[in-house]
Amino acid sequence: MSMLASLVRAYDRLPDAPPFGFSAEKIGFCVVLNDDGSVAAVEDLRGDDKKRSPRMLLVPQAVKRASNIAPNFLWDKSSYVLGIAGEDAKRVGDVHAAFRARHAEWLADSDDRGLLALARFLERWLPDTFTPPLWPEEIRDQNIVFALADGYREGFLHDRPAARALWRRIGAAGASDPQTCLVTGDAAPVARLHPSVKGVWGAQSSGASLVSFNLDAFTSYGHEQGDNAPVSEAAAFAYATVLNRYLDRDSGHRIQIGDASTVFWADCSEEDLAGLAELWAGKMLGARSKAGDAETLVESQIENNLLALRDGKPLREIAPRLAQGVRIFLLGLSPNAARLSVRFYWEGDFGTLAQHYADYLRDVAMEPAPARPVFSIRAATLRTAPAEIRNGQLKYDGDRVSPLLSGELLRAIISGARFPRALLGLLVLRVRSDHVLDRIRISLIKGLILRDMRLDGRLPKNADGSDNKDYLMRADPDDPNPARRLGRLFALIERAQLAALGDGINATVKDKFLAAAAATPGRVFPNLLMNAENHHLKRLRNGHSDADWIKDADHARRVAAGLGRDIGQLWASLSDAAPLQHSTEEQGLFLVGYYQERYARRDTGTPGEEPGPAENDTEE
Repeated sequence: MSMLASLVRAYDRLPDAPPFGFSAEKIGFCVVLNDDGSVAAVEDLRGDDKKRSPRMLLVPQAVKRASNIAPNFLWDKSSYVLGIAGEDAKRVGDVHAAFRARHAEWLADSDDRGLLALARFLERWLPDTFTPPLWPEEIRDQNIVFALADGYREGFLHDRPAARALWRRIGAAGASDPQTCLVTGDAAPVARLHPSVKGVWGAQSSGASLVSFNLDAFTSYGHEQGDNAPVSEAAAFAYATVLNRYLDRDSGHRIQIGDASTVFWADCSEEDLAGLAELWAGKMLGARSKAGDAETLVESQIENNLLALRDGKPLREIAPRLAQGVRIFLLGLSPNAARLSVRFYWEGDFGTLAQHYADYLRDVAMEPAPARPVFSIRAATLRTAPAEIRNGQLKYDGDRVSPLLSGELLRAIISGARFPRALLGLLVLRVRSDHVLDRIRISLIKGLILRDMRLDGRLPKNADGSDNKDYLMRADPDDPNPARRLGRLFALIERAQLAALGDGINATVKDKFLAAAAATPGRVFPNLLMNAENHHLKRLRNGHSDADWIKDADHARRVAAGLGRDIGQLWASLSDAAPLQHSTEEQGLFLVGYYQERYARRDTGTPGEEPGPAENDTEE
């Protein structure tokens, strides 16, 4: 199924879908008219929130404007309706004259009370009469609708049956000759200009075009604009309406992956089943809950089901209705001047998506686990961005997520393919630069290494000869991998420093030497071991410690004995000296070994620790 065809099908199950020819727009004020065209009142329709947000109202569909002058039917901005705008407004007189002229033409033959009242208002209105208190200053640059004084509570002028009938006639008069629609296959008038799509991060706030032809180079066989790829007006309206709804921040169908505003939706014969599939997909991808920040009971249950999938339970046992007959779609859109680029489009069976996501969860599963073991694709892509700790919270600069790598990461997860080769290097580079090794970032590093090993047939074997699929899952003192052992050794050296000097020091061994030790261990470890022995362990053996958890001198000596034994045994277990340089994969294994040793409870007398700072997926 094509992208546009699937969006048109989604329109049929869109809750409160606007009818063809209408769209939901932000309306700030309503001008209430008497029958003679005089103004009875000016009603403020904005909300009571701090921003005084305009109300979303269903109005006749907005015309598409760039630099051209084109009024909307029965509503528009204050510059069009009243000839009043902000200080920097241009062409106010021209646009107001166009609004009056077009409505005089449209309303000429009407006998409806409301439409006649509007015609009389426009005939007698002068911008000079815009004075308070009747006309508030806040109306400038706001969208305005009209209503009759005795029918205001029943609806606006554009809601009257006569207005709707007139709008249909206006649309029919401007329609082109019927052609075969490439989306639906039906013969219908073709959209010359497709509706604007709003809500794509970085695109114009007024909206951008997904399909457009506006240069001579795009002209084929004499066809102009939309005739080059015939899409009916109804199909263009349907797909644009769905995208505008899904791209809304609180739609529950949207996530930001790098510079790609990504939407997803499901398709099946049962409407409630499609909605359930979209809730599952939202949990996998990391979409904002439709209920806001609060998580619903259904979404909590979905997370438990995803953990069951990770542990090997098949989808047909967890959610048998979702296992077959449900299709899922993902579309990533990025800005391109006044147009939109399709960054990626993926369509597949929901059962396949669930299986691939379960494979991803198994690959990144690790102990100690993140607070939320089911961390979303959005959370994973954010870990490729620079990070910093502010007020005890971990913040990621979402604007610096690599568009290419984030898209490839998403594609690898949803398709079960190999992760992009450059991603592991980028994550290691981020750790070297910002010194942040949180639970999700290290789990992603582990998952990248494990998937490569699994696909290349390099996984260590169990005693029965089978692949060790739990490799790197938890701390393993018996793993002979040198890079992972060196990571454990570095964690023990840091533990000795903290035991001797306490947590109040300005910079730990990790802050100064983690990146260098991971990349060039042969150059760094001899000095680290000498410093740990001659300063930190010696101080502990003498019964001295600034750590709060060291009870007395005897306790300090016991900790020194345990750490000295572990450090000596681990260094001796390395058959050769530490290599001068590590590959990118070996640096990742070093970080995994360090992290697991750093936050695992050991028999050295040191207390167990919680992994890393508080995590926050907030994009900056």
